[in-house]
Amino acid sequence: MKPGLTETLDAIFENDGLLAAHVPGYEPRRGQLEMAKAVQCCLEGMVQESEEPGNNILVVEAETGIGKTLAYLIPAILSGRRIVISTATLNLQDQILEKEIPLVEKIAGREISALCIKGRSNYLCLYRWYQYRSNPQLSLVDNPHIDRIDEWLGATVSGDRAELDWLGEDSNFWRKISTHSDQCLGGGCPEFAHCFISGLRKKAGSVDLLIVNHHLFFSDLALRKGGYGEVLPRYEAVIFDEAHHIENVATTFFGRSFSQYQVFALLADIEKMAKDDLSPQACAEVDQMITGMKERVRVFASLFPVKSGRFYLKDLITDLTEKVWRDEVDLLIRGLEGLSDSISRYGEHGEYWRSLERRGRELVKNVRDVGLHFLENDYVHWYERRDRSVVLSATPVEVAKELNEYLYPLVSSCILTSATLSSGGNFSYLRARLGLGDEVECLQFHSPFDYEKRALLYVPDNSFPEPSAPDYGDVLCGQILDILRISEGRGLVLFTSFKGMERVASFLEDRFDYPVLVQGTASRQSLLTRFREETHSVLLAVASFWEGVDVVGESLSCVIIDKLPFEVPTDPVIEARIQHILEKQGKPFFEFQVPRAILALRQGMGRLMRSSTDRGVIAVMDVRLYKKGYGGLFLRSMPPAPVVRTVQELSDFFKLFD
Repeated sequence: MKPGLTETLDAIFENDGLLAAHVPGYEPRRGQLEMAKAVQCCLEGMVQESEEPGNNILVVEAETGIGKTLAYLIPAILSGRRIVISTATLNLQDQILEKEIPLVEKIAGREISALCIKGRSNYLCLYRWYQYRSNPQLSLVDNPHIDRIDEWLGATVSGDRAELDWLGEDSNFWRKISTHSDQCLGGGCPEFAHCFISGLRKKAGSVDLLIVNHHLFFSDLALRKGGYGEVLPRYEAVIFDEAHHIENVATTFFGRSFSQYQVFALLADIEKMAKDDLSPQACAEVDQMITGMKERVRVFASLFPVKSGRFYLKDLITDLTEKVWRDEVDLLIRGLEGLSDSISRYGEHGEYWRSLERRGRELVKNVRDVGLHFLENDYVHWYERRDRSVVLSATPVEVAKELNEYLYPLVSSCILTSATLSSGGNFSYLRARLGLGDEVECLQFHSPFDYEKRALLYVPDNSFPEPSAPDYGDVLCGQILDILRISEGRGLVLFTSFKGMERVASFLEDRFDYPVLVQGTASRQSLLTRFREETHSVLLAVASFWEGVDVVGESLSCVIIDKLPFEVPTDPVIEARIQHILEKQGKPFFEFQVPRAILALRQGMGRLMRSSTDRGVIAVMDVRLYKKGYGGLFLRSMPPAPVVRTVQELSDFFKLFD
């Protein structure tokens, strides 16, 4: 450990320390200082004196209010090491770069060498932009974005779409001009010298602190694993914030997939380039080839039932017979190989054609790996039928092996932190899923917020129907309305399904006097902005709104969760992981399904208290918390707020503050 660093942390985090001098109203939190010292020890290789595996890994659960970002950021900067900070969300990346690092620079009295790199699709591709801009048909279209982008390009240094606050989140326009890995020309691009991505990579090699998201980090790790190069420069240590997402993200990048959409996207790009570069005769030949390939893909897609959802590939193969399946996959592979061979003839026309050929070869590899290697024991092979596409995937049943082989041994320190890493008061689930041995230190810091005096936890009494009961939906709608009337709106209602959300939204429509905002009716950001500004509004949402919603103050005084967020056990990946635990004589319900539901529930409940002055009610509308044996595990994982079981007690609580 470098001399004096511990004393430096004390001088930063204590009551009269450097943070207090730069942050109005700063209150020291013992957990924050203890976490900072633990991170510092890990970065200096002193979590334990032993040199056994795990010596360089630290797990820290720091609940809301601890201030975990500064608790790892400050020792990371003091360490002098080259460190990657990986987050699950762009919002946290932006917060670190725009809020936290400038604060640390004030404390340190010097500039911090840091850079944020996002996924490729966040950056404008100059080559695609100039192609789009020069299209003669644009003159026929009234596109107000053109001049604004031109003006922006005269000022931007990063090319990051986050600078375009006027551009919608789901803009089709941006997709046409942004960067995509499968369309990148690399060093052969005529705009390479001015490319925003290549410029960022050059800068990345010279900074001490690199901020990325989990998708980019594991994309890089997967490339290294396959021996295909790297996206990120070499680093000494990695800090994962929002680390509860690691397994899911790692699963995506250590797996393989092939989709009908990927083929059609490649064919569309070939068709466009042919019109730009080839003679009329060559264009006619390409068009004929594209028509044949489209038909081949449509025939292959017709093998899959039309029912939407995710299903085991082996069940489809059994229905078709293995011979029929292999024959159809072979036909598709030969078609893609022929397509790639044909494209190779046009490589003389430029790097973009060689890029198209590489994409074709990659599709061949993926369809072979996913479609023909379906007896691999370590992977679950499945398909997803969507409205307009079929996706085939091979997903690792466990990622622990890959993490222990390609991540932990290759960095001097690895720190995992989040507000939700434990379930039922222990870290056994996390250890098992991420391959962390008993020697890995796991620390837990509880929220300093006063849940006992400023919050209530409501669970309906035992007369309330369980979620499987026929009358559950009707009773739930009525009680949600009662609670929201008591809270006078100011509520976030979280659902485990779109169907449940839509039912409650319909029920409230003519019965509730306050604005009801529903996910899907506007962009996430506009819904959250309106929810913050219209104090007595209600927001109904699913999925991503269980996390990352940070609404401080009166606008969010009530969080209602419709039921315990168990995942659908028939999902092929979930089912395969359950079966894998059974094969090892384990108990998947308690070792896997319950812990995952607890972590999701804790994230949802964490939306209520975002500051020490917040107050309100968390209502979990699921009596299984008291009627099932496993309910106690959930209850032990909840904030220390008093539990009430009547709506009248909620009314009395709100009267105390209103």
